[in-house]
Amino acid sequence: MTTPKRIQVSDAKLEITQTKSTIGGKQNQKDTLRSLGLKHIGDSVVRTADAVTVGMINTVPHLVKVEEAK
Repeated sequence: MTTPKRIQVSDAKLEITQTKSTIGGKQNQKDTLRSLGLKHIGDSVVRTADAVTVGMINTVPHLVKVEEAK
């Protein structure tokens, strides 16, 4: 049984902030954060919650904090 993913596809804008380092992480996790535009802890980007972005967020949920953008 798998746990459901937290983020769903919608038209909402999401503010994604990197909260943890990629040191010691898998290469695909490092690449995913880089593709989101996150390089350092504390970096933030605003993206729409389309299928691609949601998939990337669900790949690294333990490294990022996601909030709805204001």
